[in-house]
Amino acid sequence: LAFAGGNLTGALALGPLFDIVGRRVMISATYLISAVLLVVSAVMFDHGLLSAGTQTICWTAVFFFASAGASAAYLTVSEIFPIELRAQAIAVFFAIAQGFGALGPAVYGGFVASKSPHELMLGYLLGAGVMAAGGIVAAVFGVKAERTSLEDVADPLTLVGRASKPQPALAT
Repeated sequence: LAFAGGNLTGALALGPLFDIVGRRVMISATYLISAVLLVVSAVMFDHGLLSAGTQTICWTAVFFFASAGASAAYLTVSEIFPIELRAQAIAVFFAIAQGFGALGPAVYGGFVASKSPHELMLGYLLGAGVMAAGGIVAAVFGVKAERTSLEDVADPLTLVGRASKPQPALAT
């Protein structure tokens, strides 16, 4: 429940900033903040500094940022495709993410089965590394799409192959 609360409040509190500040900046920032918070909580966990309650608080903070960023990235990635393909792009990216997500139980199950806090910390650091990589990719390759019509981000297929977009007629 605490993690779900972090997910929900993060999306509600940070959601407007994705259009005000910019999606590329916010997706990158939320991923990188999540990574830093997860690294801090992983080190604290490894040193035995967290109780179940404080660990929950730390992870709720991670989810506050991570979920808002992931939700925005999931939808924003489709904006680079022509409007006729956007729903299909979301489905393909979702399927790819689910494929990688299916590896989680096997990978993290090994860390948990070791019963070593240090090895479990390595799993947390692996997750933080993936989030940081996502933040860097968003910063470098993200498309500035805030306050822009979707048709201006990517031409509809009906315009692909034309020399240029139709221009409004000029009054003479």
